Amino acid sequence: MISEWDLFLRFGAALVIGFSIGLQREFSHGGRGKNIPAGERTFALFALAGSLAAMASDRYHQPLIFFGLLLAVGLMLVVGYYFKASDQHVGMTTEAAVLITVLLGGLCYWDFVGLAVALGVATTLILSIKLETDRLVTALTREDIQAALQFLVITAVVLPVLPNEAILPAPFDVLNPFKIWLMVVLISGISFLAYLLIKVLGSEQGLGLSGLLGGLVSSTAVTLSFSARSKKQARLVRMLGFGILLAWSVMFVRVIVQIAIVNMDLVHVVWKPLALAALAGLGYAFYLYVAKRSPANSQVEFSNPFDLMAALRFGLLYAFVLLINRAAQLYLGEQGVLLSSFVAGFSDSNAITLSLAELSHSGGLSLDTAALGIVIATMTNTLFKGGIVLTSASAGLRRAIWPGMLLVVVVGIGAAFLL
Repeated sequence: MISEWDLFLRFGAALVIGFSIGLQREFSHGGRGKNIPAGERTFALFALAGSLAAMASDRYHQPLIFFGLLLAVGLMLVVGYYFKASDQHVGMTTEAAVLITVLLGGLCYWDFVGLAVALGVATTLILSIKLETDRLVTALTREDIQAALQFLVITAVVLPVLPNEAILPAPFDVLNPFKIWLMVVLISGISFLAYLLIKVLGSEQGLGLSGLLGGLVSSTAVTLSFSARSKKQARLVRMLGFGILLAWSVMFVRVIVQIAIVNMDLVHVVWKPLALAALAGLGYAFYLYVAKRSPANSQVEFSNPFDLMAALRFGLLYAFVLLINRAAQLYLGEQGVLLSSFVAGFSDSNAITLSLAELSHSGGLSLDTAALGIVIATMTNTLFKGGIVLTSASAGLRRAIWPGMLLVVVVGIGAAFLL
C-alpha cells in the first residue's frame, strides 16, 4: 500500500518535470503574439495525466488504461501536427516531448522518481541546445562523419573481439591487445570530443578558447599553429602566448584524467606536481592576458584529430613505449624506466603516461617510480614544445613564452621531489 506522502511526492515530481519541460518549450517558441501547442501548464497536466493513468492501471490491474492514454495523446498530437504541417511548420520536437512527458509521469508513479527526474533534465537539456546542435551539424564535414563512424568501429566492433590477456613471456607480457586498443579508444575519444566542442562553440570565439580546447586535442598542434601565426600577426604575440600556455596547462589536466581512468591509486601520488605545474602555467597565462595589447578574437582552424591510420599509429606507439618501459624495468631497474620516460616525452606524453599507469596498476612498477616517470615525461614534453616556440616563432612570442616554460618545468620537477 502506497502511503499518502509517497503519492504526493510522486505526483509532485511529475508536475515539476512536466512544468520544466513545458517552460523550456514556452521560452523557445512562445512569447508575445505567438501561440504554441503546449506550454508549461499543458506539459505539467500531461505529466499529471501520465501519473494518474499509471495509478489507475496499477489499482485496477489493467495496463490498457495507461496505453489507452498514450493512444489518445498520440491521436491528439497527430491532429495537431496535421494543422502545423498545413502552415509549413513540420517540426515534431514538441510532440515528441509531450509523449516523453506522459511516460515520465508514469515513471514517477511507479516509484522511478530518480530516473524520471534524470530523464526530465536530459530532455530539457536536449530541447535547449537546438542552436548549438544546429551549428554543429552545419559545421560538420563529410570527413568528420566518416571519422565518427571509424571511431564507432574501433570502439564497438574492434575492441570487444580482442583477447584480454597477454600471450607472450616477459617483457612482452605487457602486450595485452584489449588494453592497448582500449587506450587507443580513450585518447581518440578525448580528442574527438574536444574537436566537437570546438565545432559547436566556434574557434573564432578567441585564441584563449582555442588554446583551452585545443589542449585537449593536441597541445603540440596548438604550439605549432600559434608559433607560425606569430610571424604573420606580431600584434597578437601576447594573446598567442596566452593560448599556448593554456594548452600546456590543459595537457597536465588531461594527463591526470587519463591516469584516473587507468589507475586511481596513481592519481593520489602524482596529482600534486601536475596540478601545480598546471596552476603555474595558468598563472603565467593570466599575466600574458592582462598584459595583452590586442584583441583576443582570431580564428584558428583545427582539423579532425581522428582517422583510422592515426589510431593504428598511436596503438603501435603505445605498445612500443609499454614494451620499452617494461624491458627497462626488468634489465635496468627503476633508473631505466625514468630514462625511457625522459626520452618518450619528446615524442608524445599520452603513450608514456598510459603505459606507466598500466604498469603500476598491474603491480609491475611502484607508484612512486611511475609518478616520477610521468612528471619527467610531461616536463620533457613541455620543453619540447617550448623548443618549437624558440625555433619557429617570432622573437616577440619567444620572449613572451620562455619565462612561462621555465616556470612550469621548475614548479613541476620541484614539486615532484619535494612533495
